[in-house]
Amino acid sequence: MEVIGVKYNNEIYDMQTAKERGIEGEEIFFDNSPESLSIIRHSCAHLMAQAIKDIYKDAQFFVGPVVQEGFYYDFRVKEKIGEEDLVKIEKRMKEIAKKGAEIQKYFMPKQEVIQKFKNDDLKQAVISRIPDENLSIYKQGEFEDLCRGPHLPNISFLRAFKLTKIAGAYLGGSEDSEMLTRIYGIAFADKESLSTYLHQLEEAKKRDHRKVGAEMQLFTFDEAVGAGLPIWLPAGARLRRRLESLMTEAHVRRAYEPVRGPEILRSDLWRTSGHYQNYGENMYFTHIDELEYGIKPMNCVGHIKVYMHNIHSYRDLPLRFYEYGVVHRHEKSGVLHGLLRVREFTQDDAHIFCQPSQIRDEVIDIIAFVDKIMSSFGFEYELELSTRPEKSIGEDEIWEKATQALKDALERRNLKYSIDEGGGAFYGPKIDIKITDAIGRKWQCGTIQVDMNLPERFDLSYIDEDNNQKRPVMLHRAILGSFERFIAILTEHFGGEFPLFIAPTQVIIIPISDKQYDYALNIQKELREVGAYAEINHKNETLNKRIRNAEKERVPLILILGEKEVQEFSVAVRDRRLKSQYEINKDEFINLIKEKMSEVSF
Repeated sequence: MEVIGVKYNNEIYDMQTAKERGIEGEEIFFDNSPESLSIIRHSCAHLMAQAIKDIYKDAQFFVGPVVQEGFYYDFRVKEKIGEEDLVKIEKRMKEIAKKGAEIQKYFMPKQEVIQKFKNDDLKQAVISRIPDENLSIYKQGEFEDLCRGPHLPNISFLRAFKLTKIAGAYLGGSEDSEMLTRIYGIAFADKESLSTYLHQLEEAKKRDHRKVGAEMQLFTFDEAVGAGLPIWLPAGARLRRRLESLMTEAHVRRAYEPVRGPEILRSDLWRTSGHYQNYGENMYFTHIDELEYGIKPMNCVGHIKVYMHNIHSYRDLPLRFYEYGVVHRHEKSGVLHGLLRVREFTQDDAHIFCQPSQIRDEVIDIIAFVDKIMSSFGFEYELELSTRPEKSIGEDEIWEKATQALKDALERRNLKYSIDEGGGAFYGPKIDIKITDAIGRKWQCGTIQVDMNLPERFDLSYIDEDNNQKRPVMLHRAILGSFERFIAILTEHFGGEFPLFIAPTQVIIIPISDKQYDYALNIQKELREVGAYAEINHKNETLNKRIRNAEKERVPLILILGEKEVQEFSVAVRDRRLKSQYEINKDEFINLIKEKMSEVSF
């Protein structure tokens, strides 16, 4: 297997750069490792740009980075490009790759690069963002572009790629700027991996929570209300309420106290917390009586005020506060995506105030809580420890202590974890919980953050056993992340085929005629008394159509009631999950549902 790069000090270098600089490090082979895919996809982005330039001679290019879902390039052309043109571009990419041109890197002084691209305003915009005085350019055949790299040694390596979608993108991400064309693509080291990915992509389209949510009438959006502001329909609200109920029961068992902070707080508090300076661009502000207020993007300040309401002894700690807190964040229109990225959402938020010596055990308990929830839904998960970012607050010593406490908790449980250098919150290091769904996609959900900075900023204290004032540690904790995002993930994980205990509707009852309607009402009442939601479909439609409609709604159980069932106090059951049909005594069925509704707890 050929070596295509070198990894040294967490940096990836292509072979040309490594040889020129004399860099010796971990070899990167041409495979599907994250480091290798980064090089492959960087090169494939340039291959795509070269093909676009061949087809559309006037094309001008902005940036073409590697991203989590593959790569993309933003560019400008006079012609209108649609999905149907991707096949043409992809065909040209394959033709170019077969020629096997070498990919070469060279440097030019910044002023010469400015002159070289003097007639290209997009390239000038890219140059203006680069502080270096010598800029690197990658060249393959007749195509060349500004780029830091790394790249493959030859474009002939590129044999397994696919252009996946086309979209619009504002220049530099600013909504006030020009709209460019953006094409996304994916690339792998081999065709088998590409084929697997494309199959996953097709499956993801079928499971898209926006599509499934519309079919099941879980939620909707309305431009008259505003973008990124979800409206929960009855079925979705039932699903959400059930999730909230399970979480509430779990919090009570784990000695969390319910609290609630206001959704709008004076900006002075956000300045004290550091959100105003470090997160202000993501917040909404208003004025009341000439005073500025900020709509909360997080719940932590409200919980701090709950803590400050009383004097606390070391005997009181740990104090665990939880809230299903509604928050608002100023997301750009271009990044909004169903329930996954919204402007208003509800966090399953908790803050734990504890002594430094209690951090490890509290984090261990939170991870056990995470495990209970994720295993209930069949999710596998992994943990990632994120350290101090460049934009942060607090002393180095505080950060080191907080980071070590998280490591101690993970190692105490013998848990494997990766490290994301510089990926922490601005106020403290964190552990992120990343789950894997039914078709192998990874999702960021929960987080555990150690915060020694906000207690300092708000001068929080407790009285220790020697009657001295000490500073508590604050743990920020969300397991689902938000109800909106988690329900979107659940919807795609199950493809709308929710397990009975969480399904928005557990049972649909279909009486064959009006003669069975009273019996159906009685069963519906009994089911609701044991915590299951049942609907009756007695529309003036054929029996087969009513059954088909129930199946489209993905309801786990369908009851068919005829004269025989009324006489025998029984029900005819169609179980969609088990793909079976059977008859059972009505009381036995009610008890069975009661057991199934109570067999899952967090």
